[in-house]
Amino acid sequence: MTDLTRHATFREILAQPAIWRDWGAELPVADLRQWIASTGTQEVWFCGAGTSAYIGDILTAGLEGQDGPRLRATPTTDIVARPQAYLRGCPKLIVSFGRSGNSTESVGLQAALDALAPHWPRLHITCNARSALGQDSKAKVITLPEATHDQGFAMTSSFSTMLLTAAALFDRSLPADQTPLRLKTLAGSLQTLLPTFTEAARTARRPDRAVFIGSGPLAFAAREAALKVMELAAGRIPALWDSTLGFRHGPKSFTVGATDLWLFRSADPHARAYDEDLLAELRSQYPASHITAPDIPQPFGDLWSAPLYVALAQLLAVHWSDALGLNVDDPFAGQGTLTRVVSGVRLHPVAP
Repeated sequence: MTDLTRHATFREILAQPAIWRDWGAELPVADLRQWIASTGTQEVWFCGAGTSAYIGDILTAGLEGQDGPRLRATPTTDIVARPQAYLRGCPKLIVSFGRSGNSTESVGLQAALDALAPHWPRLHITCNARSALGQDSKAKVITLPEATHDQGFAMTSSFSTMLLTAAALFDRSLPADQTPLRLKTLAGSLQTLLPTFTEAARTARRPDRAVFIGSGPLAFAAREAALKVMELAAGRIPALWDSTLGFRHGPKSFTVGATDLWLFRSADPHARAYDEDLLAELRSQYPASHITAPDIPQPFGDLWSAPLYVALAQLLAVHWSDALGLNVDDPFAGQGTLTRVVSGVRLHPVAP
């Protein structure tokens, strides 16, 4: 049996339960919520690039309909490209996610804010205290534990811990003093699931194509799952994501030959009914495909279970990457096309 512990990425995936448990006991949720309220903003933008942008998608879908400020997922890549179209009107609270905290777009967003909306409040959630985001004196900064500053190419513990941190701050149904118990419970769930996930990943066939599907926040968890597969397989396993009801409207055509599918089923009974319908349909129509609907604990709803579902995809991706003979911690080594921290982006100045 291959020893995957030689890969930092694999170790970082397994470290998530301990990280969540310890961080839940440290995170000053009440104080941070008080600071957020003091900004007086009626709209919150969750900003990041790639996986960090998907965190915002999961949050806004998971918290849709709750009272309080409007929540919006707005990728830094969109704002930096067209700052004049976004940075106008009433002040918004800009929440920036960044593992390295040094990506070109993270820096570019702060420069655009300085030029066009210097009075807008900023909250940075980063895994790197020594980064541009971590050292920004104009922002409220939350620095996650050093263990979340993944050394592997793929974001794993950084993704999940930034997501859970923001969920604790913005999920108004969670009493602030219940955060330690919430993260401890989730940590226990993942710790229990990890042996099953690891064995499932070890024994799963390496598909020609992979599809991940879900509803609401789990649709965007599926997006992150698909990205992990494509990243760690260096593009050699094409992966698609979609929503449960959206998949039939064209994207289903991606399912050919040895395409395997994973359906992230919702805790919401109404959404779950559509999940079960699609599951039965797929199993009937694609007998050559392996179709998996993981059984995941969801006592707190889909938003909070999203990192549990993604952990399965993280492990699948590691196993497939290793089986392909790739460097799991740097699948694009020697190619010069993708790097752990995106570089080579030229920022163009923003005129006030």
